[in-house]
Amino acid sequence: MSEETNIDTQDLGEKIVRVLKTIYDPEIPVDIYELGLIYDVFVNEDYDVKILMTLTSPNCPVAESLPVEVEEKVKSIDELKDVEVEITFDPPWTQELMSEEAKLELGLL
Repeated sequence: MSEETNIDTQDLGEKIVRVLKTIYDPEIPVDIYELGLIYDVFVNEDYDVKILMTLTSPNCPVAESLPVEVEEKVKSIDELKDVEVEITFDPPWTQELMSEEAKLELGLL
């Protein structure tokens, strides 16, 4: 096994999170990461990324554009080869998934 296959997933994960934190739900002044819309981020040895995310509701006005924006922005990270965004509503998003920071920002604390 060559050293190249030892990817720094933590470093890559942090880069992906930094990018995700630049993407905002247009109706809520909080980024999608702090809102709890990102359920999981998988990175494999081939530098392919799969992001499992949800939306605040199935009828979200950005249901078409938000996943595309996530995919395009995360693809801008040089090390990554491919990015796939999968939308799920299982479990459905609730306010409990928001970070303390997001709840504070929205006056829910």
